Amino acid sequence: MRHRVAMASPLYSLPGAPAPETAAPATVPAAAPPRTIGEVLAQSQAGAVIDELDAALVGLAPVKARIRDIAALLVVDRLRLAIGLEAQTPSLHMCFTGNPGTGKTTVAMRIAEILHRLGYVRKGHLVAVTRDDLVGQYIGHTAPKTKEVLKKAMGGVLFIDEAYYLYRPENERDYGQEAIEILLQVMENQRDDLVVILAGYRERMEAFFRSNPGMRSRIAHHIDFPDYEPGDLLRIASLMLEAQHYRLDDGARAAFEEYLARRIRQPHFANARSVRNALDRARLRQASRLFAEPDRAWTAADLTTITAADIRASRVFADPPPAG
Repeated sequence: MRHRVAMASPLYSLPGAPAPETAAPATVPAAAPPRTIGEVLAQSQAGAVIDELDAALVGLAPVKARIRDIAALLVVDRLRLAIGLEAQTPSLHMCFTGNPGTGKTTVAMRIAEILHRLGYVRKGHLVAVTRDDLVGQYIGHTAPKTKEVLKKAMGGVLFIDEAYYLYRPENERDYGQEAIEILLQVMENQRDDLVVILAGYRERMEAFFRSNPGMRSRIAHHIDFPDYEPGDLLRIASLMLEAQHYRLDDGARAAFEEYLARRIRQPHFANARSVRNALDRARLRQASRLFAEPDRAWTAADLTTITAADIRASRVFADPPPAG
């Protein structure tokens, strides 16, 4: 909706006096066209987002390097336009592959902000969906659902998690293919106003692309998210606790290192997501431990410290230790 701004009229005027002159609206001088990479980054403030991506995300070195490469291409294109050179809008649709909890959604949010600051999308918001948000359960239901999601995402980034579930060839009555066809059309015809990021397990995404070559041809950037190293996971745990004003004491830190060594080798490990769940359970155990002594005056250190006992009560320690 466009808003009209009304200029205030004078409160009074003297009889016979000439009508007061209307002051010309103040003009803000336009910023000079950037002539250097640094000026593009400064005017767009995209550099701050890129630096924040490096500082805020633990590990993920190859992912960060790839995002910086993409950002560099976009910044150079902005500079080319500023000095009068042609710069064709690049295809920016992406595929993120990797295991759960490796930061795919978080990176997608940062990318949306970078694209917005550099002028490649109008709004810079992220709409995250799964198959259930796109595919209907009966004839005539899928197209309206998919188009409604696309409408919400226009001007920003559409993030489709576990995108391979859109295609289910084993079910003849599945409507996922209809959603894919609508997506393909929009990704091609409206790529100046929408960036689509598909995400999921690497092997399953490869199978999805083999079955949908039209989708593969529209994806310009394939970025693989590696699993976190144990040291990175321990650092992530410390940052999560710090954000909630908790800490691990020395014994708890050693216990959590052992916890990670065991948990990584168990089924359904989800990297940072599993770390967050483990810490939530440790906080519950700490709370129960404190609650068991209702008449004791606890200090701030007591209330904010996770001990080794809070970690080792996990059932992960009931299993045999990992081999090797």
